[in-house]
Amino acid sequence: MVQFKNILASLALASTAAAHPGHDPREEALERRSYYDSVPQTKRSLSHCETKIRARGLEQRSLVRRDALAANMRQKRGLPAAMGKSSIEDERLLVEANQRTERRDAASVLNTTHLSNDTSINMDVTEEYLFGNGSCILVPEVTQGPYYVEGEFIRKNITENQEGVPITLDIQIIDVNTCEPVPDVYIDFWHCNATGVYSGIVTSGNGDSSDTINVNTTFLRGIAETDTEGVATFESIVPGHYTRYAASST
Repeated sequence: MVQFKNILASLALASTAAAHPGHDPREEALERRSYYDSVPQTKRSLSHCETKIRARGLEQRSLVRRDALAANMRQKRGLPAAMGKSSIEDERLLVEANQRTERRDAASVLNTTHLSNDTSINMDVTEEYLFGNGSCILVPEVTQGPYYVEGEFIRKNITENQEGVPITLDIQIIDVNTCEPVPDVYIDFWHCNATGVYSGIVTSGNGDSSDTINVNTTFLRGIAETDTEGVATFESIVPGHYTRYAASST
């Protein structure tokens, strides 16, 4: 989940809204439909900014930054720097060597590599092919998302001791009116762990509700400030599923 603090400009960023347990998503859907019917697409996307963004060099700098970020993450995790055929095989063996057998894992999953077999993606493709994403659409703010808490740390790496598939997020905020980056915006970012549990919360539907220690945890929560390019990054893991509605017992 994402929350923006101290924002005065209109921002172009796709947002994800998740329902609180017990929340009726139909009301949220009606709010979105009303918004889309009343606001023209030119006010919701960056399509009209493409020429300015490219002319000011913002697009190229973003491509170079994300390419360097990807290379840094590969080096940090001990992955091959190049992705030729031999390197793909090396990475497959590395992934298989790091897999751990757990009681909840099915044998078919453990014996299957999840590396993409898309041969069009390799280290020889252009930066534009990999990182040239201009598909952000401004959407109305609806529910803030489940399990927001105050007092989170200002930090880029929010993983702490949580296990899972690593993920790095590169978030850039652009003003849809001026087509300029928005610096000095604090992004409050949080999500559940690989098993669907949020830190800092003790409630039904969030893991073991009898475990009161969880209220004092801070994993997968953090705040980062956008730089002069309007960019904030987070290092985390891919979130899992959580209970949409609070369970009732009889």
